[in-house]
Amino acid sequence: MSIPIFDAHCDVLYKMWLKKNTSFQHSTDLHVTYEKLKKTNGKVQCMALYIPEHVRQEHRFDVCLEMIDIFYREILQKHRDIKLILCKEDIARLKKEEIGVVLTLEGCDAIGSSLVRLRTLYQLGVRAVGLTWNYGNAVADGVRESRGAGLSLFGEKVVNQHNVYRLWTDVSHLHERGFWDVMEKALYPIASHSNAYTLCKHQRNLKDEQIRALLNRDGVIGITFVPEFLNDTQKASITDVLRHIEYICSLGGEYQIGFGSDFDGITEMTEGLTSYTDYYYLIESLVKHYSYEQVKNFCYYNFIRHIPF
Repeated sequence: MSIPIFDAHCDVLYKMWLKKNTSFQHSTDLHVTYEKLKKTNGKVQCMALYIPEHVRQEHRFDVCLEMIDIFYREILQKHRDIKLILCKEDIARLKKEEIGVVLTLEGCDAIGSSLVRLRTLYQLGVRAVGLTWNYGNAVADGVRESRGAGLSLFGEKVVNQHNVYRLWTDVSHLHERGFWDVMEKALYPIASHSNAYTLCKHQRNLKDEQIRALLNRDGVIGITFVPEFLNDTQKASITDVLRHIEYICSLGGEYQIGFGSDFDGITEMTEGLTSYTDYYYLIESLVKHYSYEQVKNFCYYNFIRHIPF
C-alpha cells in the first residue's frame, strides 16, 4: 500500500547537531533517516531547527545556522534525491524517487529581537515558524511560562513578516493567550504537532475552542506521537492516535488533520510508533477505520493543500 507521507515535525537536525558525525543515511540513533524515509514512502518531511534551552541566548542564532549547515552538507549534498522545498511548486516537481524537506523554526529564541535574523532564515529556506518552545522569548510566552503573555509588539511584527512571506505561523508550544493573538493576526496558522486537550489534558494540547478556531482559519493540525500528549497514563498506542483523529474529525477537521510525529525529539515512544518506518503500522490501522481517500488525506494531502508558500 503506497501512501505518501507528509510529516510536519521532527527533530533530526537537533539530534545530528547534538551528536556530531551522526549519519543521516542509516544511523540507528535516529528515528528519521534517509533509508527509513525511502522504505516507508516518506515524501515531504519537515525538519525543525530547535535550539535547546542550555544554549546561551547570544549563541542561539549561531547554533541555528550550524543546524542549517548540517542540513545542507550532510543531507542535501550527500543525498541527491532529497530536495529543499521552498514553494508548493517544488513539491509538484518532485520525481517519484525524490523526497522533499521543509525547514522549520521551532521557537523564535534563535532570532532574539531581530527581524533581520528572521529574514535571513527565510532566505536560507525556513518556511514555517513556531513562535515559542515551552518558555518565554521576545515574541511571546510558551505553555510553561507562568506569566502567560500573548504576542509582544515585536511578536506582532514577526507574525506580520510571516504573512508577507506567506509562511506558516505554528502555534504548537504557544501559551493560550498567544494562540488567540495569532488567530487574530496570522494569515497562515497551523499546529504542527499538537493533540486534543479533551482527550488528554496536557498543556501542550489544544482545547476544543482552539481547535475550532484553527479550523475556521483554514489551519491544519499535525497529530503527534508523544505518549504524554496522547493519553493521561503516558503509555500510548496507535489506538490513541486514532482516538485523536476521530475526535478532531468530530469537530469538523477531517480535511485539516495531518501528522507531526516529533520523531527524534522524544525519548519515550508510543507503542507501535518507535521510528519512521512504523508509519506502515499506523496506515495499516487507519485503513481499517477510514476510506483509502481519507487515509491519503490524513497522511499527505491535507497538509499539501494548505501550503501557502
